[in-house]
Amino acid sequence: MQLSGADIVVRTLIEQGCKVVFGYPGGQIIDVYDSLYKYRGEIEHVLTAHEQGAVHAADGYSRASGRPGVVMATSGPGATNLVTGIATAYLDSIPLIAITGNVPTTQIGYDSFQEIDITGITLPITKHNYFVSDVAELADTIREAFELAVSGRPGPVLIDIPKDVQNAKCEYTPKPPVQREEPQAAKEIRIEEAAQVINSCERPYIYFGGGLISSGAQSEMLQLAEKLDAPIGCSLMGISAIPTDHPRFLGMEGMHGHYASSLAMHNSGCIIALGARFNDRATGKRSKFAVNTKIIHIDVDGSELSKTTNDVVGLRGDIKKTLQKLLPLIKEVKNPEWQEKIAKLRALEKENGDSRDGMTPKNALILLNKYIGENTPVATDVGQHQMWAAQTLRFKKSRRFISSGGLGTMGFGMGAAIGAAYATGEKPVLVTGDGSFGMNLNELATAVTYRVPMVILLFNNGVLGMVRQWQTLFYDKHYSNTVLDRKTDYVALAEAFGARAERVDTLEGLDKALSNAFASDMPYLIDCRIDKDEFVMPMLPPGGSMDDMIVKVGN
Repeated sequence: MQLSGADIVVRTLIEQGCKVVFGYPGGQIIDVYDSLYKYRGEIEHVLTAHEQGAVHAADGYSRASGRPGVVMATSGPGATNLVTGIATAYLDSIPLIAITGNVPTTQIGYDSFQEIDITGITLPITKHNYFVSDVAELADTIREAFELAVSGRPGPVLIDIPKDVQNAKCEYTPKPPVQREEPQAAKEIRIEEAAQVINSCERPYIYFGGGLISSGAQSEMLQLAEKLDAPIGCSLMGISAIPTDHPRFLGMEGMHGHYASSLAMHNSGCIIALGARFNDRATGKRSKFAVNTKIIHIDVDGSELSKTTNDVVGLRGDIKKTLQKLLPLIKEVKNPEWQEKIAKLRALEKENGDSRDGMTPKNALILLNKYIGENTPVATDVGQHQMWAAQTLRFKKSRRFISSGGLGTMGFGMGAAIGAAYATGEKPVLVTGDGSFGMNLNELATAVTYRVPMVILLFNNGVLGMVRQWQTLFYDKHYSNTVLDRKTDYVALAEAFGARAERVDTLEGLDKALSNAFASDMPYLIDCRIDKDEFVMPMLPPGGSMDDMIVKVGN
């Protein structure tokens, strides 16, 4: 059948199983939006308040579902407003399809109104991008983008479509949804080498990241842990991959990770890394990281192997497939002395932990745990609240902790929570701070308009808490531009958007507010007042190693 390029875009999205698109219209993509109107019974469009909110929503949709999220924007500022969100997805390996309109091909290169080279701009932050100059190539380009986004190491793909290509017509033949490339295990020789090293090592520690979730290798990892009698820790991106209460799970490690998890990794004889990057937040000072530890690193992206650490064995391949071949080669052992050491680290963590009464961030999040269901997606923004959430919240199901890791994007949370709601059909929770919330609060209009019944727990301390914490500890309390001193009434603001809200400063008040919020069928904001000098502990000082970990203020 003969279709316009705009109709081909929408028909191919439907063909690929896309149920919802997040975006914002404009002149150079208006033809695609006209097609969305024609096919509105088959595909939904969510109009956000800003393109950045749209791309974060598509990202949150992808993180919660494992399927590519789709975002659309027009040329010029519409396209450039997507850049931060595309970079956020790229650094966390999230599959995403960004579709932008552009000026007609005859006007490219003439500085036309709202012309921008978005493919050039996004080249370093996409897995691949396309400038489609021929309508005959449009459908297959979109199909290829979907396949590429989910194959190997997932990531965002951008497709830029000039207006005349949207208007042009050609034959469209429907095809089945594309599948990701068949995942492959690492080479047999590398698997055998890894087995030899693992079988000869004492004090094994399994460390996983978001790559484990992408591969769906949770079961195989737990089998490996049982065989080795090993503790398990994760990066920020790995949170929720396995139940938080699993007896072998020590939690997140690293700069603001759990004490037991970080020290177990530091003192281990062998780290088995599964889909994690060993970035600076995980290692601290690299010259002092894992000095006497053998690292076995499995990752689908070979460029990550020995990139920041000296891996004894690097295995490039799908984690699930590789573990399935590795497991039969691993000897089953017991490590009573190592487990005794782990138990002591757990006890020290508990002893050094925050055990204060009253309205502390930890107590507030413990209370939130009472209300979170097995399927509840929890999104965060970036800052102290993000680390408190990572340390304290409890999860049963994979893909339920949704947070920006590699880029650390303040303003990520609201859009991501909306996307997660569409992906799961569940009431989402947003844990945020007044600094981050100020960057994305316009998307509260989106949540109200589309009746997304989210619960927003806003930790309000009147400061940019994480930066202030550093200024307190390392910059002689020079509070340069971290005291917000804003007069914003967040309850009145939320109500002005059409949401419901209340302010609390006690745990009893928070308990009642959470009960009201989870019973509400509309967005519900809780302005939770906390002290400006609350710190995230533990933490590594700048340039420090695990031996330098600060567990309490003043130590």
